[in-house]
Amino acid sequence: MKIAIINGPNINLLGKREPEIYGEVSFDQFFTQLQEEYPSIQFLHFQSNIEGEIIDKLQEVDESYDGIILNAAAYTHTSVGIGDAVKAIEIPVIEVHISNVWARESFRHTSYISAYAKGVIAGFGLQSYELAVESFMGK
Repeated sequence: MKIAIINGPNINLLGKREPEIYGEVSFDQFFTQLQEEYPSIQFLHFQSNIEGEIIDKLQEVDESYDGIILNAAAYTHTSVGIGDAVKAIEIPVIEVHISNVWARESFRHTSYISAYAKGVIAGFGLQSYELAVESFMGK
């Protein structure tokens, strides 16, 4: 099984940025743990602070991966383009969020991705990604 994890803006700052919300572990540290926990899965990790690069990566991995775990971060709430890309591709996408976006500012309650995603997982910290992996594995 091949799963692409695509992260949006500021996810590269995990472990440094607002640790009370996002935790103290960097995504690179977590990604290494994820690969060790699921050795039978081939993971790709991509992160960008640039909206168009995220759209390009979504289109690039379409049909060559079994699924995408997408944390578009702030672009979730602003990017019609990323939402359109998720709608246009063939493989399933699970939208994830580290924090519970519905317990935060009201602008975070809107997602331009959710309507086209297989599902949404939010509020479980980095475990949100693991729950998405488990979903793809049928557990």
